[in-house]
Amino acid sequence: MPGEAEDLENNRGGVKHRANGESYSSSTYVVDDAETQWTSWLVPMLVVINLFVFLVTMFMNDCPNHSSGIKGKCVARVLGRFSFQPLKENPLLGPSSSTLEKLGALEWSKLVHKHQGWRLVTCIWLHAGLIHLVVNMLSLVFIGIRIEQQFGFVRVGIIYLLSGFGGSIMSSLFIRKNISVGASGALFGLLGSMLSELITNWTIYTNKLLLLFWSSFSLTLALEFCHALIILPTLVDLSPDSSLDLC
Repeated sequence: MPGEAEDLENNRGGVKHRANGESYSSSTYVVDDAETQWTSWLVPMLVVINLFVFLVTMFMNDCPNHSSGIKGKCVARVLGRFSFQPLKENPLLGPSSSTLEKLGALEWSKLVHKHQGWRLVTCIWLHAGLIHLVVNMLSLVFIGIRIEQQFGFVRVGIIYLLSGFGGSIMSSLFIRKNISVGASGALFGLLGSMLSELITNWTIYTNKLLLLFWSSFSLTLALEFCHALIILPTLVDLSPDSSLDLC
């Protein structure tokens, strides 16, 4: 029918038009609804898994019973065995580096000399502290949900795991004195895929200003956190036992 043909043709241009001439838009970002809008469930599940692993880490850490007290008292002792290490030892409000090492943090010597390759995967799910966890999970939600809604959980899951694994390999190649934890490699993989999709399909977006702000905010959040982690050892008196690489 002529009306339907006109409606289909106008879909390609950006703003849709019904047969009676009334215009409308079905999405904040993308106006072409030919692609399926997926329901995001993988990213929220990843957030829950990371939260659960952090709780297990703090439970195993048990600061009141394992801390020597030389570097100060445990933070938030009201939490019992979930309380944090002294700020002089871990300013990110988290466990000791020895606990992270036991639970699978990436350490070059154990990876190479003891052939513990499984640490390349386990370190992705560990976080050095509450601050580290919150920033990573906020980045995951801001970046991951939109990508999963557009491309589905299979692609997002593959990008997340492969990027995290690749980040672990890069850490093991360049960082040999410190232990490494965190999902920053996986997050930068998602961020890279989002920016790649944005550049490739720039012309089909209607609200370019909002999308550009969203992308810039996500990139700034990730880069500023990494910058803070770089200068952190110079601001806090960290012992060799508590040295961590998080990004």
